[in-house]
Amino acid sequence: MTGRFTASARTPIIQVVKTTAATLLTWFVCLTIFPEQMPIFGAIAALLCVQENVDQSLTRGVERVVGVMLGVSVALGAAAIFGPQAWLFIAAIIVSMCIGWLLKMTNSSSNQIAITALLMIALGGANSQLDYGFERLTETAIGAAIGVIINAVVVAPVRTLPVHQELRGLCHDAAAALRRLADALAEPRDDEWLEDMLERARRLQDDRTRVHALLRQARDSLRFNPRGAKYRASLETDDALFQRLQPILTQITGMSRALYDLYEPDLVTDPSVMGMVEEMRRAAHDLQLLVTPVPAWGDEPEEPALTAPYTIPQPHPDHWVLIGSLMEDLRRVRGRITGDIE
Repeated sequence: MTGRFTASARTPIIQVVKTTAATLLTWFVCLTIFPEQMPIFGAIAALLCVQENVDQSLTRGVERVVGVMLGVSVALGAAAIFGPQAWLFIAAIIVSMCIGWLLKMTNSSSNQIAITALLMIALGGANSQLDYGFERLTETAIGAAIGVIINAVVVAPVRTLPVHQELRGLCHDAAAALRRLADALAEPRDDEWLEDMLERARRLQDDRTRVHALLRQARDSLRFNPRGAKYRASLETDDALFQRLQPILTQITGMSRALYDLYEPDLVTDPSVMGMVEEMRRAAHDLQLLVTPVPAWGDEPEEPALTAPYTIPQPHPDHWVLIGSLMEDLRRVRGRITGDIE
């Protein structure tokens, strides 16, 4: 049950501190400007505008200001037309949701209109002059501005490190999948072992989806971020590696499926297959080199194991379909690792 309203990881403490600071600062600033009213609208705006990244903060700030502007208009307009009726809350909700629908606004934006209208009526704004609505709109703009500025200036969130870590792990897992393919061809394997091999290869697609999502989050975190220039080059490098790795993952999954479907124990005795085993291990080695850190000064970098393409002059008459399929996929994997295939 708790998984429905809790996250897998805690929000960084710096974000909690920034949210608290933005809300308190807004409260005291708005009290200085409008001492007659509690700055509820401004505090809510500041609270909502400290998001995971600066781009989201700006979006939420604009959303909040527009929502409050429309919500204030709905509340004042409804009060002017219908007067202080008991059902004014219901009318404000209906009108607010209709406006959001007509303007094709998001659900959160439409909700902002309704919430603002309800707060205006509940706090007595519906019976006040237009100045009251203008003050609440100004208060909201102040809170949104403070929230965005604090989120951007005070250690603006950057989400590039998880991408790099997960991408490195994905590359190592793909290399491990290649080694399992080689192991399957090196000695006879039973059905249980082959099923495990295929299942692990299929998990690579889920891992790819997760890294893709992290890349989107990282790009969003650098948009409008004052610290973005420092991290943009490394993110572009990781993005380029991910684009290079995606087709390799597809090939490895296809190879694993083909081997699972067409596997025969006597494959291990075929001389051409024995040579393919070595090439798969070489490919796994070089795949890991794509994410191996550059060695310290004075150390020699590890050399790639792939040299000349592996060729089979005459495949086995009983296994030529599987051998041909694996060879073609291995050729593509090799080409993408070496950069010969874009």
